[in-house]
Amino acid sequence: MRPEVWETYGPADLSAVPVFAGGFINFGYWQAVDLERPLSQGDRIRSEQDLYRHVLDAVGPAGGRAVEVGCGLGLGCALALEEYGPTEMTGVDIHPQQLRRAREANSRLLEARPPRLRFVLGAAESLPLGDAEFDCLYSVEAAQHFPDLSAFAREAARVLRPGGRVAVASFFSVEGASAAAERLAGMLDSFASGLDIARSVSRLDEALADAGFADVRTASIGPQVWPGWDRWLARLWEPGTWPRNFHAAWEQRILDYYLVTATRP
Repeated sequence: MRPEVWETYGPADLSAVPVFAGGFINFGYWQAVDLERPLSQGDRIRSEQDLYRHVLDAVGPAGGRAVEVGCGLGLGCALALEEYGPTEMTGVDIHPQQLRRAREANSRLLEARPPRLRFVLGAAESLPLGDAEFDCLYSVEAAQHFPDLSAFAREAARVLRPGGRVAVASFFSVEGASAAAERLAGMLDSFASGLDIARSVSRLDEALADAGFADVRTASIGPQVWPGWDRWLARLWEPGTWPRNFHAAWEQRILDYYLVTATRP
């Protein structure tokens, strides 16, 4: 595990930072939230839940076995179970402290009989899962940390059954943006520190295609993410501070938020 990831999701506990209300760790999908009025914590939590719903609508876990890569506190796994009805749900995370928190946050579901939820320790590039074990695999705002997208894509193909679906939601540099890595490092501390890795979304598209996936599709969901995220950040951060530069990087067409889906033949 890279030290930046260890610190941010372990001792620093990003889930406890106020901007990530409710224990989810994502920027949110704000389409259903009125951004013209003052935002509440309920609005923020809904945006985080709605990002999961948008991904789960695309991947379709109903009635099958599902796995989330980079599950964090596992609240997205719980949402999937409660609203989408997979027969079994597995959350994978690279950080043991996150898994401890996930087991605490989801103790009721973990104690259910028969068990439908489990959390396992593992990296996106080397999943501790069986071949052809799952019907769908998804990842929400974690791929910006994956060191090797090709290895992740190969592992996704390995653990999915024929006809299985993969969906990845995360932020990537915009295709064709000049000197994107350098510009993002100059604007955003998370890129300067190495926590987030600057890559164009085409790198993920190509990795999935090379791993044998078909029907690889990429859609920008930036208009549903960045304005709402920036409005929420404005409660705590002044314009010109580095967290507000996510929106600026989007406006300058350096960075965007994408949903990438594909099918295992």
